[in-house]
Amino acid sequence: MSATIRPHEQPQAAGNLIAVGGAAVAAVGSSLPEKVVYSSEIEARFGLAPDWIERRTGIRERRVAGPDERLEDHASAAASQALQRAGIDPAEVDMVLAATTSSDELLPNLAPLVASTIGATRAGAFDLQAACNGFLSALAAGTAMIDAGRVSCVVVVGADFMSRMINPDDRGTSAVFADGAGALVLVATGEPSRVGPVVLRSEADREGIIRITRERQLIEMIGHETFKIAVTRLSQATEQAVTAAGLTYDDIDLFVYHQANGRILTSVAERIGLDSDRVVDCIGELGNTSAATLPLALDHSVRSGRLRAGDRVLLAAFGAGFAWGATVVEWGVPA
Repeated sequence: MSATIRPHEQPQAAGNLIAVGGAAVAAVGSSLPEKVVYSSEIEARFGLAPDWIERRTGIRERRVAGPDERLEDHASAAASQALQRAGIDPAEVDMVLAATTSSDELLPNLAPLVASTIGATRAGAFDLQAACNGFLSALAAGTAMIDAGRVSCVVVVGADFMSRMINPDDRGTSAVFADGAGALVLVATGEPSRVGPVVLRSEADREGIIRITRERQLIEMIGHETFKIAVTRLSQATEQAVTAAGLTYDDIDLFVYHQANGRILTSVAERIGLDSDRVVDCIGELGNTSAATLPLALDHSVRSGRLRAGDRVLLAAFGAGFAWGATVVEWGVPA
């Protein structure tokens, strides 16, 4: 006996948004702490040679939040900027998704705080924790909601204050991690989705190659092993996402990877045969901001004129867990 599946009732959209499938990126925004910490300062503290950090990571400087700054404020600022650029009233937002490992408190979650701050008065909200792959995971969830016709507008936030989880005596993590927030707005278009398919994969890191224990609450990372695994998985995910989209590498205008380490970006590009000018590298000024790196890199690409409406952009990330993934996005909303 077969069951009859009835179409769900379409939700009523606010404003001029329509509650039908077909997700597209309307805009992106970002917010960074004002304080800049230069690699030369860290090198001096550890007695390292000049440019030692940049040669190994590509990082010249990074933003670091002050003791009184809140992640909530930067996440909200990035979300508000994205909505303003998209020309969307916050009251039209149906869902706020926040990817973070470093929310200001264990509870409340970051997403409801952001929803309230930006004026998304009718939105649901929840956090996702997938480390550096968090933003891509949140993007997958938001896209699925829109493609299913459940919602019309989703704000996807990636935000982390990684400096608060660094052992100041560990040069490996002190040299790499940083703070920041980014966000993008997804909207329903009534046309085929411009996001995906999203390839998500995982395997258990039982050896503790990247971890934060409850006891210490500080990042512990075996850098060399992380490097090897990240290059392999990002390369695999890139191929899988491009194939799933029915495209080839030549069809992709820009490749935006999680900004973990400049050498990882170079190695992935070499492994899959990409010219360096097709790969976004903004880690030099931003460092590794975990879940925030993808939206920050997207905003950087838009502001620098490298990413325009209609371009195809490959997004890929790898993070602790391990969790990784990739997707291809056709940038912008259909005309």
